[in-house]
Amino acid sequence: MMILPIVFLVFSTHSSAEVCHPKDRAALVAFKRSFSYPPNPFPTWDPIFDCCDWYGVQCDETTHYVTGLDIAPYEDLNGTIPPSVKDLQHLTVLRLHKIPNLVGQIPPEIGDLPNLRSLTISWTNISGPIPGFLAKLKSLVFLDLSFNRLSGSIPPVLATLPYLRGFDLSRNQLTGPIPESFGHLPATAEVPALVLSHNKLSGEVPASLVNVNFSSVDISRNNLSGDASVFFGQGKATSTIDISRNNFEFDFSKVRFTESLDVLDISHNKIYGTIPQQITDAVYLQFLNVSYNRLCGKIPTGWKLRYRSESWDNTSFFHNRCLSGAPLEPCKS
Repeated sequence: MMILPIVFLVFSTHSSAEVCHPKDRAALVAFKRSFSYPPNPFPTWDPIFDCCDWYGVQCDETTHYVTGLDIAPYEDLNGTIPPSVKDLQHLTVLRLHKIPNLVGQIPPEIGDLPNLRSLTISWTNISGPIPGFLAKLKSLVFLDLSFNRLSGSIPPVLATLPYLRGFDLSRNQLTGPIPESFGHLPATAEVPALVLSHNKLSGEVPASLVNVNFSSVDISRNNLSGDASVFFGQGKATSTIDISRNNFEFDFSKVRFTESLDVLDISHNKIYGTIPQQITDAVYLQFLNVSYNRLCGKIPTGWKLRYRSESWDNTSFFHNRCLSGAPLEPCKS
């Protein structure tokens, strides 16, 4: 009888399909080592695996460069954003989200990522100013710095970003005015979203903002003043306008509405005049709040809504100077 030899298959502990570029691997290892706690952050970032398979890492399928770094959430991670992030030169997406022990300031090395299209640093304890060097990110399309501890003014130079479609700077401690430059965005910018709510911004809204066709506007819960009618207009495609809880004072009767308007909240201001009958042309309107202002006259009737809203009741209209009509009772002399 012939005895067949026993063949032992020995598998290497290293990935047989190593595609990650050595420079990118080294940059990720440096990124990991920069955090002092926990002792072994990103445990899946094991050298026996290709770094394109590590948690939160995305690579281009053709070039195999690291193009995305998405760390979220990570409650135990403790430290600052390391300078080594600049060595990931092919990054298009950087997202650091819900990392409460991420502290320090936004490092200047982030301004050295020429291909970055989306930057999110949100729900952290990052502090300090919004750095002007972010304007070096000429490919940036989306900027989200919400829910941090950022302070100081909004850099006017952010308005020079040629492809920016939206920026969310809400839930910080920002002060000063909305930059006048935001009304002069490059022609290449596409219908940007303006989200600056829950800060300490002050001053009058720049008249130049009338030139911008914002996709949505939320500047609520600040200390802004002046004429916020610049955000309205029949020719605009704005779906959300929330200017509530500021000190705006303008004649609401002169405002015109686009049919694409979905959310309108002007509550807790000093807005006067009447509610224009033309508001009934906003056929997609689902949320409306004009309470706590100085409005008078009849509440419009004959709404042309395509979807019936269940959210409107007397609280949407009360505490005005003299509004009347359903769902309110007539004014009493």
